[in-house]
Amino acid sequence: MEGNTIFSNDWMENVAIASFADSCVCDAGETAKASAQLRQYVEANPPSRMVFDFSGVTFISSRVLSLLLETQACLEPHSGEVVIASLSPQLQRVFEITNLDRVFKFYPDRAAAVEKLSGSRD
Repeated sequence: MEGNTIFSNDWMENVAIASFADSCVCDAGETAKASAQLRQYVEANPPSRMVFDFSGVTFISSRVLSLLLETQACLEPHSGEVVIASLSPQLQRVFEITNLDRVFKFYPDRAAAVEKLSGSRD
């Protein structure tokens, strides 16, 4: 993975979207770079709503879970919300085992998450 590390950012209907570029998001160095990039992005453009789109992702490391929690912490001062979209059943189980299914809301796909978040605040 060259360039923009493991994810890319986009906006849809005033909702920030982070998409992963690989099916296996587990390289520690790349995840650390992504964390730093995402932190800079959120500090420079604090979104109030953000979707992490896991389309095509089949494996994640615990560092990715930390990245999600860090992002949630960065958005909280802005009354922000982080949601998860397009999880495979295997990844859904990871969130359940770690009790993160109680922290984040989940949507079947990016469009459903954006629709819900874009209608939740003006």
